[in-house]
Amino acid sequence: MKPHLIIFAILIAGFIVYNFFFQSPDDKTNTVINILFASILFGYISFMAYSLLKKMKK
Repeated sequence: MKPHLIIFAILIAGFIVYNFFFQSPDDKTNTVINILFASILFGYISFMAYSLLKKMKK
């Protein structure tokens, strides 16, 4: 489970760094990038939960 948390922390750090330093000047593009990044984060959360439940089942 520890590698999953490290990858999740890197994804969150990337999201924060993008929003503070590398925002797109166009608002629509910036919104699309934020939505895609958030979707990846929530997808990874669901993957971590699924893998944890799978381990608990064994």
